[in-house]
Amino acid sequence: MNAPLRYGIIGSGMMGLEHMLNVRLFEDARVTAIADPHEASRENGRKLAPQAEIYSDYRDLLARAPVDAVVISTPNNTHVDVLADIFQTDLHILVEKPLCTTVDDCRKVQDAARKHRGVVWVAMEYRYMPPVTRVIDEARAGTVGRVRMMAIREHRFPFLKKVGDWNRFARNTGGTLVEKCCHFFDLMNLVVGTRPLRVFASGAQDVNHLNESYGGEVPDILDNAYVIVDYEGGARAILDLCMFAEATRNEQEISIVGEKGKLECFIPESTVVIGTRSPRSVVTSSVAVDEKIMKAGFHHGSTYFEHLYFQRAIRESSPAEVSVRDGLMAVAVGQAAELSVKTRQPVEIAELLE
Repeated sequence: MNAPLRYGIIGSGMMGLEHMLNVRLFEDARVTAIADPHEASRENGRKLAPQAEIYSDYRDLLARAPVDAVVISTPNNTHVDVLADIFQTDLHILVEKPLCTTVDDCRKVQDAARKHRGVVWVAMEYRYMPPVTRVIDEARAGTVGRVRMMAIREHRFPFLKKVGDWNRFARNTGGTLVEKCCHFFDLMNLVVGTRPLRVFASGAQDVNHLNESYGGEVPDILDNAYVIVDYEGGARAILDLCMFAEATRNEQEISIVGEKGKLECFIPESTVVIGTRSPRSVVTSSVAVDEKIMKAGFHHGSTYFEHLYFQRAIRESSPAEVSVRDGLMAVAVGQAAELSVKTRQPVEIAELLE
């Protein structure tokens, strides 16, 4: 494929605009169509891609627009239906996380994706943050030996406002531990490298959105949680989430521990620490990210690299690095965590997958 890759953006809200900003950094790619039912969102998209065809209904984009690939950045609960329509085409697909809001819907997508001719890539941006990529590579190289423990802390700001306030309710998002945290469960699954077996979580809505009301309904999304994931082979991972902790030095802190040492990374500080036990050594280094790439979004440059590898898969006819199965398993851990919070009991992943 030698011609510029033509993108259609389905959903030009905040994340859709970030994808557009990053596509603009590639000389051999451009946004040729945008679809969004919300007029203000369409106009925001038009400002970034004034030559693009504009549609209010994504199905018209699929029927008429000159595109090779589409990015799905619509509300989470719409993904399953949008994907079903795109699977009637041969277009390449980059679908934002979470793949769907439930394991059942993810399985429907997985069944359909097996027959799809185009690349189907699930957007897990955290894999592609350069400092995170560095520790993933070190873990895979065996720098700290077999991974036995992993810890991810995200202490951040509350959920932002979205069009129609769809992200205020778990029925639309899948719940905070699906919507926000599937990124982190994907990282755990990737680094540990074995099947997640069970999840035990404790969480609550203690601070955020309690004084908000939409049609007389108060938001029901968690704003803090601890989640423990047990893996086949004995490894375990923990997520420490707080969404009223923006007064902090680093939004994300990741630790990976094996019998030979420990890996850490800190974002937005963009530092990596590599520690080994024998001989004892602790080395801290900075991971530079091009300023132009950093300015094209809110995910520490990761969206650019995600598109770089997505485009490579298309041009080389190679599989997606982040598969539909990866997306399903991340949602499975998140859904199990949400259920564990409600029941105050451990949840077996196999029970959700049967």
